[in-house]
Amino acid sequence: MSEALVATQAPEASVSGASGARQFWRRLRTQRAALVAAAVVALLVLVALAAPLLTAIEGQDPTTYHPALVDSARGGVPIGSFGGISGDHWLGVEPQTGRDMFARLVYGARVSLGVALAATVVQVVIGVLVGVTAALGSQWVDQLLSRLTDIIVALPLMIMALALLAIVPSDFPRPVLVALVIGLIAWGNIAKITRAQTLTLKGLDYVSAARLSGWSTWRIARRELLPGLAAPVITYAALLVPINITVEAALSFLGVGVKPPTPSWGQMLTAADVWYQAAPQYLLLPAGALFVTVLALTVLGDGVRTALDPRAASRLRVGTGRKREAKA
Repeated sequence: MSEALVATQAPEASVSGASGARQFWRRLRTQRAALVAAAVVALLVLVALAAPLLTAIEGQDPTTYHPALVDSARGGVPIGSFGGISGDHWLGVEPQTGRDMFARLVYGARVSLGVALAATVVQVVIGVLVGVTAALGSQWVDQLLSRLTDIIVALPLMIMALALLAIVPSDFPRPVLVALVIGLIAWGNIAKITRAQTLTLKGLDYVSAARLSGWSTWRIARRELLPGLAAPVITYAALLVPINITVEAALSFLGVGVKPPTPSWGQMLTAADVWYQAAPQYLLLPAGALFVTVLALTVLGDGVRTALDPRAASRLRVGTGRKREAKA
């Protein structure tokens, strides 16, 4: 009988899932800030993916030195107005080296976004696996994984990342290493969220029916629990991406992240701290790109959270927008 119950509920669950997806998109479309943020994020991703094409159109690359374009008598300040902007160098050149700023900026987007997304994937995979295992396992398994998660949450991320990145051989691919270090250290919070949500879901009737029908724990987790975990996991993952971008930039700024000649926004900020007066665009360009990216991802993540949970008002919505939403 329980098998029949599960079988009859499966089509309803799929219909409910399709309806839930439509409701999610409808709610998200009502949030103009989230839509603008999504467009900005899509544009940034497109620029990062098309970096080789864009630099080929410009006719430059991120590693070639142009010593003739900097004034060695003034310490390497770019020659010309606004940092040497010209038809050949759309955003000017880098002080001292003369490397093209546009090429380094778009290739830096590849590194910053790629590291952040890869680290987020690692965090989500480990966090969901640990959280579901703790909630579905025996009492001692739950206690062991919960204490491990508490330790991970208590670890200072920056200090641990600095220590791990400093001892790894330099020939290891640095962007991959930074993504792995961030992901392996900062999965604790998503594991806690997953465990709490799984404990709530496993007490529901359809999960109990699946258990009575003889389904294995793995099958119950895959077929019944993971769809219910999608909303909180996606919400938290959307908020993790801007955090990871900031962490990668901070690690590169401290000199233990991505190493030259691979461009990174944090690495560009490190080299720009002594040029902000003589060549302010060298500081403003990567800082502005980092600010816009983090802001857009934060607004988008908040919009996704509100669309998935309409009972939670957006933290970023102020003024009459909230009143209109309340009336609706």
